[in-house]
Amino acid sequence: MNGHTTHPPLRPVRGTARVAVVALALAAVAWAARAVWHTRLAVAGMPAAGPMDQGGGQHRPPTALEDGYHIVSSLGDAVTVLCAAMFLNWLWRVRDNARAFSGERPRYIWPWMYLGWIVPIMNLWVPRGLVVDIHRASAPGERLPGVVNWWWGLWLAGMLGGAGLIYADDTDDVIGRAYTDVGLLLAADAAVIGAAVACALVVRTLTKVQQDRLDRTARDESAGASESADVAARG
Repeated sequence: MNGHTTHPPLRPVRGTARVAVVALALAAVAWAARAVWHTRLAVAGMPAAGPMDQGGGQHRPPTALEDGYHIVSSLGDAVTVLCAAMFLNWLWRVRDNARAFSGERPRYIWPWMYLGWIVPIMNLWVPRGLVVDIHRASAPGERLPGVVNWWWGLWLAGMLGGAGLIYADDTDDVIGRAYTDVGLLLAADAAVIGAAVACALVVRTLTKVQQDRLDRTARDESAGASESADVAARG
């Protein structure tokens, strides 16, 4: 699982981190809206006409509340995709910086930046491993921030079971589950919202670690250049 031997230049990370944090906040809001609709559906109860899927390929017309949930769900999916893109953009940058800091090849080659999130079994630890490796290379000898484990635990809770990040059923089936078993849906929603908040803290924490090191590197280079200039002037 080794990468290439060339090292990319160091790049600032504050800008991409801000964008990622905003995207994560939007994702948390989107999932909170989904939880609100799950609650509204549960409170309203199953319509007298029964579930949307009537069997035999027959479906009844959706209620206004069910139509609203379809819209909220679609918007939430779009925001989640945007959030994933912004987070991965930040992750790429801090990974490149970590590689330049350590001078070592990453443990996971670049396709795992994407595949690690979707390949079964591997997605249980690879993404966390990417973040752990980035922190280890950026801050050698420092303890891993606890928020990383909180983020990963909440992420797994929201992903597993087909009730959160990855629904096993289509939207109409999820509506049916809101009528009959809303507790599991709300638990998954809470886990996803918590994971988004924790992930934003991970982004801020790792960004600060790297930016502090980038600032120290810049100061050291500036001091070295000044010293060289003084020596040249005296010579």
